[in-house]
Amino acid sequence: MMKKWLIVIVFSLVALFLAACSDDGDKASGGKSDGDTVNLDFWVFGSTGYQELVDEYMEENPNVKITINEGEMNDMHNNLFTSISAGSGAPDIAQIEVSQVEKFLQAKDQFHNLNDYGAEDVAENFLDWKWAQAQTVDGEFQIGLPTDIGPTTMFYRIDVIEAAGLPTDREELAAEIDTWEAYYEAAKKVKEETGKYMTDTPQLVYNAIRDQQDLQYFNEDDELIMEDTVKEAYDFTTKMIEEDLIGQNELWTPEWGTAMAEGTYATMPGAPGWMVANVKGNAPDASGNWDIASIPEGAGNWGGSFLTVPKESEYPQEAYDFISWLTAPEQQLRSFEIAGLFPSTPDVYENEEFLATTDEYFNGAPTAQIFAEAAKSVKTVYMGVNYAIVDTEISTALVNVAVDGADPQAEWDAAIERITSQLERQ
Repeated sequence: MMKKWLIVIVFSLVALFLAACSDDGDKASGGKSDGDTVNLDFWVFGSTGYQELVDEYMEENPNVKITINEGEMNDMHNNLFTSISAGSGAPDIAQIEVSQVEKFLQAKDQFHNLNDYGAEDVAENFLDWKWAQAQTVDGEFQIGLPTDIGPTTMFYRIDVIEAAGLPTDREELAAEIDTWEAYYEAAKKVKEETGKYMTDTPQLVYNAIRDQQDLQYFNEDDELIMEDTVKEAYDFTTKMIEEDLIGQNELWTPEWGTAMAEGTYATMPGAPGWMVANVKGNAPDASGNWDIASIPEGAGNWGGSFLTVPKESEYPQEAYDFISWLTAPEQQLRSFEIAGLFPSTPDVYENEEFLATTDEYFNGAPTAQIFAEAAKSVKTVYMGVNYAIVDTEISTALVNVAVDGADPQAEWDAAIERITSQLERQ
């Protein structure tokens, strides 16, 4: 009898051991046992409209439960960086904005390389320049799959443009203002004929020119490069400020919104697709007074993001399967329809229903077609891990020149000094 009990006990222990090994193996590989539910935390910022698509995915994949946590952009990025640094508290999936992606690439050991899960097989779905933004210089590590983009155009007030004697047809206006020098000449005409500004904030002009450049603040060795194209953009903008062709409002302030509603200026250069909602929100009664044309000298990109899988996730394969579905052309088209997120998948640009999208607020402009053409002309640009530091200081300098009448060169020199000091502490 004793021997029988010993045999039972031994077999029980072996069974328990094998089960434990099996569980550990599933966990390490990011897998799951049949019938178990995989819970994925998904951190996002802004108005993505993803909940509808998440619900659809969960209905098709009943073993997967995805919980969206929405937050303000800076807070979410700060919380994510704190979590991956501590090795605790990170989500399974995190949205990262394009200006922040280089910073997180520096901590790529805290993320899963999506190439290990099949990312290279879907790379051709996306615009080349967008795909390159989320990978290491050698292309070996892909930290995220692309979501939306922000190809830039020029919004304009039809009434102000007409009063200045400029063509109001979007194609004719784009042909007349096809260079920044032509933009400057048009600004003088707007001022002379209407007394209004060409645009209300210096940041828009500067950003538009900055985003068209092959190189911006850093080269691929992360060396600061400021004295060529960036300085030219700054000098052009401050010249327009000093000649009273640009207003004094700072982006995102109440005054900026009020000027938009009152039509105190003619154009918004460097405006991406997501700016449509800002204009409608700030100027609800100006429907039909706004239109959209191409920007002088070609489009840049302002905004957009990527979906990443932090290393802490126990289910990287399931997380990847979901984000590859969410960023596929079919779902990017849906995201555009639901929340206006402009697709980074050029296959969508061939869709007839997509191309037929117009906006009556913007005088019936074929918005999808305009932004799609802009997206195709964007250049691949290396932004650098400390992009935000530099951009913030240059923006401060421009505001000081516009609002306080500060000397442009003195403000430039002071900005470079602040930038250099901050970079030395990194």
